[in-house]
Amino acid sequence: MNRDQNLKAVRGRTEPWDVVVIGGGATGAGCALDAASRGFSVLLLEQHDFGKGTSSRSTKLIHGGVRYLRQGKISLVREALKERGLLLKNAPHAVRKQVFVVPCYGRFEKAFYGVGMKIYDKLSGRFSIGDSRLLTREETLEHLPALKSDGLRGGVLYYDGLFDDARFLIDLLRNADSLGAVVLNYCKVASLIKNRDGRVNGLEFINAETGERIAVNSRSVINATGVFSDSVRQMSDPQAKPLLTFAQGIHIVLDRKFLPSGDALMIPKTSDGRVLFCIPWHGRVLVGTTDTLIDSADLEPAALASEIDFVLGTAGNYLAEIPTRADILSVFAGIRPLISSNINRKTSSLSRGHELFVDRSGLITITGGKWTTYRQMAEDAVDMAIRVGGLEKARCRTETLKIEPPANSDDAGEKLHQDLPYTNADIIRAVREEMARTVEDVLARRTRALFLNARAAIETVPKAAAIMAAELGEDEEWIKKQTSEFYDVANSYRGGETVRDK
Repeated sequence: MNRDQNLKAVRGRTEPWDVVVIGGGATGAGCALDAASRGFSVLLLEQHDFGKGTSSRSTKLIHGGVRYLRQGKISLVREALKERGLLLKNAPHAVRKQVFVVPCYGRFEKAFYGVGMKIYDKLSGRFSIGDSRLLTREETLEHLPALKSDGLRGGVLYYDGLFDDARFLIDLLRNADSLGAVVLNYCKVASLIKNRDGRVNGLEFINAETGERIAVNSRSVINATGVFSDSVRQMSDPQAKPLLTFAQGIHIVLDRKFLPSGDALMIPKTSDGRVLFCIPWHGRVLVGTTDTLIDSADLEPAALASEIDFVLGTAGNYLAEIPTRADILSVFAGIRPLISSNINRKTSSLSRGHELFVDRSGLITITGGKWTTYRQMAEDAVDMAIRVGGLEKARCRTETLKIEPPANSDDAGEKLHQDLPYTNADIIRAVREEMARTVEDVLARRTRALFLNARAAIETVPKAAAIMAAELGEDEEWIKKQTSEFYDVANSYRGGETVRDK
């Protein structure tokens, strides 16, 4: 992917695009890939960097959602389990099968959760990735040796999928690009363009790096901006009532010593009605999440002190070694878009199903959902784009479309930091091939340095900025600006005094 070439392609196009997608997160990338694979001309625009928002801040699971099963959301679970199976088949380089263990301390917990997981297995049907089974106390401790043993009666083992969200997002965009889609980051939509009949037939966007305004025509426009969907809808109809409410979820990252085995811990019940996961991820332990109702969405949300205390406290009830704030390597927050028609002060009870809306001007909005179901969301949105835009019918291909991995590189490069697995070659590749434009793009999303160890990521900045400046032809002033901006963002990942309180 090359941003300069893609901008040139947009400037030089006189024909309308078949599909313009607003939003470069999971759903937008899925829409671009789906539409391009059907043979349509596609333009995707992202106001910041790809995956800047919710799509880089997930629990890193590809799953059916055992909590939704308990809520009786059978159709949602079945759909997600199918999508889990498709992802494991079509993107084995990015999504892998992960063992989860539910520890049981109460007399009847083993039977209760065992039956629940058998239902979970059954709903996966031909997309099953392995059967759950009951574990003895000794077997449970073999799988999770760092678990508290007092009162432990056994456990239940089951399987789900694990991935790196931001990295897989780049894979989706790269595959869309290879099929002819034109994708651009740092291009914010400024306005929608309508014809005499009041139908949306294009838009104007601003190249954030230069201020250049570019207008494009399109037969259909898909709004896939997640938590910012309402602001785009109101460009089309200023009187449009908000569809969304917002729930924040945070995760903390700990040293692997807190969960040294390769298996994940699922805590089946917390004080707020959620489940909590402790997951091995990139040589660390990822723990989350919370579900806190918030008033508005932000590009860079920060964890509440109360949320951090909740996650640490809940995990500490199950781990032999109790984690403290001093043990936090990184903490990050993400915001979930929830459909307002389902609004409830207890957001953990809300479904994560997706919904599709078309307003009077023909703007298509796809929102809700979760990472696991991005492909189905995209299929629904592109099917609607065909209808709204009068496009030639073409069947969806993504159920069997292989997501190709990035080309392997022989250049190992020089390590950036002793506490991080990345090298200078990773930064160069991110700039040359993956449209990274800022230090944050590289250290937060092309690599996951900021998410794995905020302190180490901060210490890496001078080296990373210098490498990027050489690649992009930038000067010392650019390096200073990038360094300052990254420090501002990174402070909220440190888990200390910089987090805001509730």
